Amino acid sequence: MTGKKKSAQASVEAMYRVFTVPEAPESTLSRIDQNISRNLAGFLQEHIVAVERDLSDVEKDFSDYAIPEKPIFVSEQAQFLLDKLVANSVHTASPSFIGHMTSALPYFMLPLSKIMIALNQNLVKTETSKAFTPMERQVLGMIHRLVYEQDGAFYRKWMHDPRYALGAMCSGGTVANLTALWVARNNAFPAEGSFRGIHQEGLFRALRYYGCEGAAILVSRRGHYSLRKAADVLGLGRDFLVPVDTDDDNRINTDALREKCLELHRQKIRVMAICGIAGTTETGNVDPLDAMADIAREFGAHFHVDAAWGGPTLFSRTHRHLMRGIEKADSVTFDAHKQLYVPMGAGLVVFRDPGLASAVEHHAQYIIRKGSRDLGSTTLEGSRPGMSMLIQSGLKILAREGYEILIDQGIDKARTFAEMINAETDFELITKPELNILTYRYCPEKVQQALSVADPLQAERLNTSLNRITKFLQKTQRERGKAFVSRTRLEPSRYFSFPCIVFRVVLANPLTTKEILADILKEQRELSADEGIQDEMEILDQMADAVLKLHETGAQQA
Repeated sequence: MTGKKKSAQASVEAMYRVFTVPEAPESTLSRIDQNISRNLAGFLQEHIVAVERDLSDVEKDFSDYAIPEKPIFVSEQAQFLLDKLVANSVHTASPSFIGHMTSALPYFMLPLSKIMIALNQNLVKTETSKAFTPMERQVLGMIHRLVYEQDGAFYRKWMHDPRYALGAMCSGGTVANLTALWVARNNAFPAEGSFRGIHQEGLFRALRYYGCEGAAILVSRRGHYSLRKAADVLGLGRDFLVPVDTDDDNRINTDALREKCLELHRQKIRVMAICGIAGTTETGNVDPLDAMADIAREFGAHFHVDAAWGGPTLFSRTHRHLMRGIEKADSVTFDAHKQLYVPMGAGLVVFRDPGLASAVEHHAQYIIRKGSRDLGSTTLEGSRPGMSMLIQSGLKILAREGYEILIDQGIDKARTFAEMINAETDFELITKPELNILTYRYCPEKVQQALSVADPLQAERLNTSLNRITKFLQKTQRERGKAFVSRTRLEPSRYFSFPCIVFRVVLANPLTTKEILADILKEQRELSADEGIQDEMEILDQMADAVLKLHETGAQQA
């Protein structure tokens, strides 16, 4: 025996085999498949390395830039992925991973995803999707009914009518928002007289024909960055994504919104769309959608609601009132890979009026002919996978009652965690949860007392120090790998709108317990004693003493 490593060979027979012959049961890939199928949580726990590895070090495993000339065996690649990719992935399903909007998935999603991948349907056209096309229309109809609550006759008439679309399936909320605003733009500058419509003649001629100096989209300062992308892609310019001030609860100020609309009207800038947010990314707050709908109607603007996060709250009989006014929206975005618990890469937008999407209809003789049932005629993306299969499976297996439990638990858990934070003298709740997102920070009791009496300059110095501490605690906790909270920057009015770095927590994972939340706070408190941050902690303590002493002296003199 030479011990020489056996190498794979490229040949017609080998190419045929990789398309038709499964891996042997004892192969690396088969063992991985079996382990995942038997115990997904155990597989992830065993193979994902908890301790943070520097990304520049990980990059070394992916530094080859030349496509290999010779093939390797499937098992060799499977082992590479296990050692280099899986091991250095993020354990998003962990119940202590509460920093982002990615959660554990229902177990049935895994085998059903295999069916979807094996079928490899392309939803651009019925010739490459067949039954997936009516299924996608059904899913859009189900979500449409969740939002707009039309009667059965409405859906019998419109859901499968090939000339109309109740919505569009997308790869996520970014494309869903873009699709909604694409529809809004085209409907804001329709064909009229000698003008053939913005879709045909472009934005410059549209503005000239309608006597406008520009077109704007209005949204609160908490709007998702995808809306800026949309303003860019649609040719409006990022400056015409107009931010509107929010109140102390991070909801859009409707008086400021109406005043901004009037200001734009005076400048001959058309208010093309007004966007409400049902679950802001940073704080989980919901805009006053009812009042916004009235303002949109007053100015003839398309009213879009970005409910990528909060939309499934409609399943809850207890909390659906928080979404009041969403049924008045012209379009609504959902992210199925968030609180519908579907694998990454599934979003959608629904339209109140089945005829709205015709404003972006496209046809091609070879694929999406006029009058066909092809869904690609009104979607921005062409080739798309059959993700509707997984959404429909979730809607049927979990059903309204199941989603209601998940939503209610998430909101209750966020409120419980807020109570736990308030009960801790050295932690400060920054934004209380309206849905299931909250923000807080480590802030010693003495510092909280100092901040309560500090003037703007004193508060700025204290908060600058706290920002450095918060950043250190979040980064160190992440690197240790036991738990993860994200961080963001807010401008609390109680601190004179100074930018404060805070911990951000998303409580959507049904496996997260009160005990896990208590452990997260405990670890953060312990990290505050880490030698790496002690100099900053001493500076903060001295500043707090100085502020309190000054205040005490001033009070005695008064």
